[in-house]
Amino acid sequence: MTSVQDRARAWLAQDPDPDTRAELAGLLERGDAEGLLDRFGAKLEFGTAGLRGELGAGPNRMNRVTVMRAAAGLARVLGPGRHVVIGYDARHKSDVFARDTAAVLKGAGLRASVLPRPLPTPVLAFAVRHLGADAGVTVTASHNPPRDNGYKVYWGDGSQIVPPIDAEISAAIDAVGPVGDLPLGGPGTLLDDSVVAAYLDAVTTLPLGEARDLRVAYTPLHGVGADTLARAFEAAGFEPPLPVAEQRDPDPDFPTVAFPNPEEPGAMDLAVALAATTGADLVLANDPDADRCAVGVPLPGGGCRMLTGDEVGGLLAEHVITHTSGARMVATTIVSSTLLGKIARAHGVGYGETLTGFKWIIKAGPGLVFGYEEAIGYSVGTTRGGSPELPVRDKDGIGAALTVAAIAADAKRAGRTLLDLLDDQARRYGLHATSQLSFRVADLSLIKDAMARLRATPPDRLGGREVVRLDDLSRGDGGLPPTDGLRFTLSGDARVVVRPSGTEPKLKCYLEVVVPVADDVAPARARAADDLAALKTDLSAALGL
Repeated sequence: MTSVQDRARAWLAQDPDPDTRAELAGLLERGDAEGLLDRFGAKLEFGTAGLRGELGAGPNRMNRVTVMRAAAGLARVLGPGRHVVIGYDARHKSDVFARDTAAVLKGAGLRASVLPRPLPTPVLAFAVRHLGADAGVTVTASHNPPRDNGYKVYWGDGSQIVPPIDAEISAAIDAVGPVGDLPLGGPGTLLDDSVVAAYLDAVTTLPLGEARDLRVAYTPLHGVGADTLARAFEAAGFEPPLPVAEQRDPDPDFPTVAFPNPEEPGAMDLAVALAATTGADLVLANDPDADRCAVGVPLPGGGCRMLTGDEVGGLLAEHVITHTSGARMVATTIVSSTLLGKIARAHGVGYGETLTGFKWIIKAGPGLVFGYEEAIGYSVGTTRGGSPELPVRDKDGIGAALTVAAIAADAKRAGRTLLDLLDDQARRYGLHATSQLSFRVADLSLIKDAMARLRATPPDRLGGREVVRLDDLSRGDGGLPPTDGLRFTLSGDARVVVRPSGTEPKLKCYLEVVVPVADDVAPARARAADDLAALKTDLSAALGL
């Protein structure tokens, strides 16, 4: 305990933030051993997702010291004279962390450009390439709980960092001494709205067709997406989306939702209610940093059918493929639906399958014109000068929303909806039904123990289906770089993937069954729902959580 107290006092001596200084001083004064150990018994690790964690004092929290050390580590890897663009969202301390990053980078002899205000993460990803920068930083915790914040790093190609760059930055961070010894520069160059205008010009070159008659109910879930999305729709000639008033303006406390994630139960209730009262044709949502997009279709008798990320991914993929040309490829991850591969083969374009995360999707191969992950993240491309191009080399919830609206408007002109288009794909490729089973834990050792049990005694049947193959992804089975996960291939064209989340204290299970369709899709959907329920029951028992 004495060493923990010593580390806490040393941290207190260098902490420039009065809020976390007061927090830490209170813990020391009360002799709160548990609170101190929670903050100083471990540290946030810098990886390919950067940093993400709860706000507070100490190395196991997001705070000004942690951020300044991260910026100093990045500066050491890049070297003097390099250019870094910095963005941030509207979470607690995001603007402070952005200013600290700029000051540390400037003090180390680098150029720092700061976006003009809290903006969507895809604007930052776009700006890195648009400005010819060497790297980018965005301060965001995406869809994490209100108490969290994060720090994500992009490289000069506009995509998130991958190994070994993450390890180099992590090692450089570990070598940083007290932040009080860091030379600090000025606030960096404050960018103007021209960078946002350039982003909007880029996303309006996406394949949007000509139909524009569409009414959209929209929520940014208290995040930063509303203004940029409204401007994108206006620039593309669509009617401005109808925003959920209670959720339109940024609010770091996210008062109307339990979790600021459009996939969480109840998060979309206000948007669905708005669609019902306004007669909207489509429901759209962004997560708080607007790099993801959720899609719902209002039903004639009331209510709304929220589409899965795999369903939206299939619709977007086929739309992009049929509206682009040249040598192209599409890509998704090992936990997403197998539908994309069948769509690619049917259209004669390349297909790539990667580890989870857009940092891998973007590097799937040359000619990438569309990529998606089942967690409602999409990057939509276009064709310029005969070559495929992704305006944003990361998830882009604004560009995806715009393209989904274009697909829905075109369907509406033909008297149809996105649900009809999904039925068309089911008839063409078979019904690919997916679902998830997630376990959120307070103790991460429970996830480690569950994975160990599953490896030691894997089930030979799940949901009444035989396990015909088991790939241990930690050994690189399946031809991909090693990652912690298990993939069960089941008889009757079904699959289960189990892996720990990389950004949340969750164990996530991804389930898929493929059901042949003759003409009527409804019986196939009913059968698929029963099959998925059976898989969930058996998998829960096998995991013991």
